[in-house]
Amino acid sequence: MAQLNLRSAQVNLLDSVLDAAGSVILGKERELRLALTCLLARGHLLIEDLPGVGKTTLAHLLARLLGLQFSRIQFTSDLLPADVVGVSVYERGKETFRFHPGPLFSQLVLADEINRATPKAQSALLEAMEERQVTVDGETHPLPEPFFVIATQNPAYQVGTFPLPESQLDRFLMRIRLGYPAAAQEKVLLAGEDRRAMVERQGPVLSPSDLARLQGQVTQIHAAPPVIDYCHELLLFTRRSGHFVHGLSPRAGIGLLRAAKAWALLGGRAYVIPEDIQAVLPSVAVHRLMGADGVGRLDQDETAALLLSAVPVT
Repeated sequence: MAQLNLRSAQVNLLDSVLDAAGSVILGKERELRLALTCLLARGHLLIEDLPGVGKTTLAHLLARLLGLQFSRIQFTSDLLPADVVGVSVYERGKETFRFHPGPLFSQLVLADEINRATPKAQSALLEAMEERQVTVDGETHPLPEPFFVIATQNPAYQVGTFPLPESQLDRFLMRIRLGYPAAAQEKVLLAGEDRRAMVERQGPVLSPSDLARLQGQVTQIHAAPPVIDYCHELLLFTRRSGHFVHGLSPRAGIGLLRAAKAWALLGGRAYVIPEDIQAVLPSVAVHRLMGADGVGRLDQDETAALLLSAVPVT
């Protein structure tokens, strides 16, 4: 019974985070739930959408609600890797080099407009996102715990963008879009208080230790063999169907199951059901796939519908 009460308290904490976020980002309950799912699963999040729909506000808001140290890096065409990770500076008096950490050394890092930077600057994130460390001049520097990257991306057709390579896209556990608000919510935004001011007033709902405990709970969520079989059949379809240039990797499958476990925890369950996998599949899988014609990225909703209709739940 004590374990059940503890789990209920944890779910209430997560509901409080979602309620507080929903009071600022209006009408985007599912997107907020997906973003929190990504962080619970220890993943990095890519938000792709038009400028001005709340991407940066969402990243800053999550940092406030989760009590995380926050930094923002504005990605531009002249950004250098050292501007992201830091640089070693020679100290004459001590006759040695001292490493000066860059803005990447924060618990939650916003990589704003990541696809406006060149591939060289984008590559500064690869080691950090995968191994949670950076190597400068042969010396390895661990990053803070927890460590999350939330990146925003403008649509590829906009001027001054560079496409993210597959290796970079694969570092993001999930990709979401916010989209335009519904008419009723947009009128509230127009008539109401500035969202930035509302974010600044938000205090932490969780502490980093609370978050670490919840992330540990995610790893304990049970996935029965039939659920794992269903997840595996989805992977196999992407590899064998001929609809895609290449299928989902084992790492993508591990991420899909981990995200489904986090979604189950948000729902107050200690086990995964097929609907959990279906809920996170569009955000986890589609940005890792390319159509067989090799032209452009796939539509998220259409591709997810194809996968879910082609692979039945058994």
